[in-house]
Amino acid sequence: MEVRIQTNAKEVAKRVKKKGKALSDSVKKALSITAQSGVNIILDRTGKGAGFKGGAFEGYNPLYAAFRLAHGRSKTPDLNFTGQMLGSMTTKSTSSQAEIFFSRATESKKAAMNNKTRPFFGFNRKEEKKLGQVFFRALK
Repeated sequence: MEVRIQTNAKEVAKRVKKKGKALSDSVKKALSITAQSGVNIILDRTGKGAGFKGGAFEGYNPLYAAFRLAHGRSKTPDLNFTGQMLGSMTTKSTSSQAEIFFSRATESKKAAMNNKTRPFFGFNRKEEKKLGQVFFRALK
């Protein structure tokens, strides 16, 4: 599963041309900071039981909700039982792009299944705008 954020390429090109090599060297770092900020957004929003498309997550089925309660967990959907799935979310970046992904195949499959019923892995327009601001602030 992969999330891509589109930026204003003309603005980026203009800034790169203006600042030259010094800016080019900082793009990878800025992308890395932006990707980590994206992970934080996903974790914060998911912890509140909300998806990126807006609104609260669909409730757990009664059997699973009872199982969660029996194990001391809330029945409010937050996609966090053991913490392994969300804990395996990580980032990598190059000088041209950054990726947010799950480091373990098992957790990636779990996330893909969860994302079908409770879309959490992505960003809405407001979050994309915030990530764009993080990127440009990190460029310096």
